Amino acid sequence: MKKTIDDYVKMKYRIEIMEDMDEGGFVASYPELPGCISCGDTIESAVKNLMDAKRAWLEAAIAEGIEIQEPDSLEDYSGQFKLRMPRSLHRALAFHSKEHSC
Repeated sequence: MKKTIDDYVKMKYRIEIMEDMDEGGFVASYPELPGCISCGDTIESAVKNLMDAKRAWLEAAIAEGIEIQEPDSLEDYSGQFKLRMPRSLHRALAFHSKEHSC
């Protein structure tokens, strides 16, 4: 079934917020929606403006037939990864852990 704009608006996309060191205020964006960006004097206003920009971005994407990426789900991530390190570092970390454990 084809999703409507309201379906996409309700989806919880990850928001990135950065302080604008040059102009002041804050810049907010949805990384999964390329080019969907807004700003505001406060974090709250930047996020509110971004929510308005989200609807406009989605309307334009639907009108242009641009594929809209759905938000990542935490279900896609296990929270685990493997890390390789030199044995000497592993030994040092294990020793440090034993020395400082409760």
